Amino acid sequence: MDQRLPVFPLGTVLFPGLVLPLHIFEERYRELVRHLVSLPDGTPREFGVVAIRRGWETLPTAGPASPSSEDLSLHEVGCTAELRQVNELPDGRYDIVTVGRRRFRIIDVDTDSTPYLTANVEWLPEPAGEEEIADLLAPRVLSVFRQYLSLMRADPDEATEQLPDDPTVLSHLVAATTALTLEDRQRLLAAPDTATRLRAELRLLSREAALLNQVRAVPVPLTELAVPLSPN
Repeated sequence: MDQRLPVFPLGTVLFPGLVLPLHIFEERYRELVRHLVSLPDGTPREFGVVAIRRGWETLPTAGPASPSSEDLSLHEVGCTAELRQVNELPDGRYDIVTVGRRRFRIIDVDTDSTPYLTANVEWLPEPAGEEEIADLLAPRVLSVFRQYLSLMRADPDEATEQLPDDPTVLSHLVAATTALTLEDRQRLLAAPDTATRLRAELRLLSREAALLNQVRAVPVPLTELAVPLSPN
């Protein structure tokens, strides 16, 4: 069943189960927070987070886009953010903490009914796909993901923390925490099922791990590579 949903256009991709803190400063989105807080107990306090397809270069990563931007184009698939914590600041701004909940596809966008964007959306189920294949892929993705984490962190022991073995939860965590482009993340969010997402992540993680191994083979300290060249 279709449903009308408030929408935040952001320069990021949210996945189910992942935490997204936001600083709310624009009046139209303050009104959205006030609306969500005023809902009766038991009513889902959630809004849609949708990555910006075009026009995001001029916008802050964690700030909502202006619905009046003529050159703004949104991706079709997003994820709802459920409001978990709200801290109202003295000047009326808000610091909020949200958690990704469920995926959706935008059918149409309404810029007139409310000060903030709303969209008619359809909910996207999260099937395992070929369940046996997802169960086989999950340990392989987990192994490569641990290798990737050990290359990313200065202390390899930090990569030994408990990671989920549920294929769907793992697929969302890997998509959200691997250093990928927004386009890569968006494709993973829009994957039709867990098996398809895990298969894509196995390729992406292998690529990223190979690149990190090449960087570590460079015979100079990485800190030196980050220093701009002197014009003199």
